Parts: sequence; C-alpha cells; structure tokens
Amino acid sequence: MIILIVALALFGNELRSLVSLKKVDAYGMYQMTYYGDYGFDEFLEIGANNDADIEAFVTKRLLKGLPINLGVTGDGCTAFVVKNENGDILFGRNFDFLYAPSLQLYTAPEDGYASVSTVNLAFAGYSEDNLPDGSFLDSFLTLAAPFLSFDGMNEKGLAIALLAVPEAEAPYNPDKITLNTTTAIRLVLDKAATVEEAIELLKQYNIYFSGGIECHYLIADASGHSVIVEYVNRELCVVEAETGYQIASNFIAYDGLNIGEGFTEFERYDRVQNVIEANNGILEADQSTQLLADVGVFDGDIDKLQWSVLYNLTTGNGEIFASRKTNNIIGFHLDMDN
Repeated sequence: MIILIVALALFGNELRSLVSLKKVDAYGMYQMTYYGDYGFDEFLEIGANNDADIEAFVTKRLLKGLPINLGVTGDGCTAFVVKNENGDILFGRNFDFLYAPSLQLYTAPEDGYASVSTVNLAFAGYSEDNLPDGSFLDSFLTLAAPFLSFDGMNEKGLAIALLAVPEAEAPYNPDKITLNTTTAIRLVLDKAATVEEAIELLKQYNIYFSGGIECHYLIADASGHSVIVEYVNRELCVVEAETGYQIASNFIAYDGLNIGEGFTEFERYDRVQNVIEANNGILEADQSTQLLADVGVFDGDIDKLQWSVLYNLTTGNGEIFASRKTNNIIGFHLDMDN
C-alpha cells in the first residue's frame, strides 16, 4: 500500500497518461492524452544546444531518470493548405520515411493552447519490433512525446508541419535560447494563435536541426493565412502563398530558389497543384485524404508513407490514417477557441 501511494504521488499524471494510450491501427498508430505539466515553460528558459541536452531534460523532467535516445528521421514529405466548399481551411500532411510508428498526442497546458499533434515514435526509439504495447514499462518512453511532435493543430486553428529540405542555415544569436526542430513545433502549438505570432515566436529563438536533418515549416491559421518558414543564408525567410492555397514539399521555395533533393519533391508538388487547380482551388475532406494517399512516396517497391493527417483549422475536425490505409481513416476532434 505504501509503495502504491508513493507511486501515485510521484507518477500520478504519468500513469494516467499511459492508461490513455491506445492503438488505433495495427501498423503502429497510437493515440494518447498527456495529463499534467510536461515542463515546456521550464525548458524554454534553458533550451538545448544539441539532442543530448534535450535527452537530459526529458530524462530528468518527464521520464524520472529513464534514459531516452533520440533517433531523428526525415525524408520525402508533402503538405498543403486549401479551402473546402464551405470556406473551411484544410491542412493536409504526409510523413514519408522508413517504418515509423506514430502517436497522435493531445495536450492542454495551463499556460498555453490545447493541441493535437502527431509524434514520430521512432524519434523516441520505438520500431516495428519494439512498439509501446503491453506493460507500462514498454510504453514509458511515450511520455517524451510533447517534445517530439512533427505536425499539429491547436485550439486557435493554428497548424504547423516540418518537412525536410536539402539545406538550411539558421541565424544564431548567443543571447537567445536555442530550440531544436521539434521543440520549435511545440513552441508554436502552445503559444501561437496566428501565423504572424508563430513567425515572431520563431524569430525569438535560435534553432538547430536534430540529427543534421534540415527542415522548413508549413504554417497556417484559421483565417486562411499560410506561409512556409525557411532558413536561408542565416536568415529566417517567409514564403507567402501567391494563390488561395499553398503547397510545401522537400525543396527550398524562398525567392524562387527551388533547391531540391533530386528525388520526387517537384513531381509531388506538381501532382498536388494539378489536383487543386482541376477542382478550382477547392477540395473536400475526402478528396484531400485521397490526394495524400496518392502522393505518398514509393522508393521502388518500398512504400514510405508512414502517416497522413488532415486538420480542419475552422472546425477542429480531422482525419488521420497510417501507411496509405484509407480503409481505416480515424476521425478526431479538437475543441476550438477561435
């Protein structure tokens, strides 16, 4: 009884979070609600200059001393922002790479906005042969998830996703706190209500790219404003949408540079653009999810599409599915305060 009382006192919110963990697709897709304070405001006071710093903070603050080894992945992703017939703002995103289990995470910090985000669990050390199934010990590392989101939407209708690019040079100011690729996403989801606020927040911090995987961000809000944030020549640069929609792929778009990886990034961009244009700039949710499934990356016979997610920034509704499995689309909803 004493051990139980001590465990509940030390791990009450953590245990409650782990109890909420459930598998929603056999491919390796999960959902979880994080209860309690995950210490992000505390993290923002010190930041991290490398992945070891983040590992140390998460180990001490969230995992009660259980070590974590961040394994960074990123490859051929595609994302877009478009309106539906009702004028709702839809934000679609694919994550393409080698096998990566995923977690849809719900958070509601006291000093920030509630959000739903998608976490790459490979980032926390999970794999096809090591999934967070079974005991609490097997799933314990999912408690690091608030620091590992790859995309998400908050209650203000602000959405963000990271996509790999071949190169990026971020500015550095020794007087600023440094964040990594995924904690920058947590910053935006917790603290920004609009695209303008997101850009200003990102400007207040240095950023480094975990594992040397350079990225840019597609950001959109409930007003329909969207941008791609890129880091070019040690400056934070903003690519505004020139039409009623915006598309991001794995190439640097700022100032017409169009620097790609030499893979399928331009082909995927063109396929999304052609579908949107063919529908006069309007896509419904079912068209958007089908488009995401259609443009997922194949590398020879290997299907690299790990997850697809569609956020409705107007209503808070959404759909997510694993590995092109449109026969198992999981609907979800985030209560909006916009």
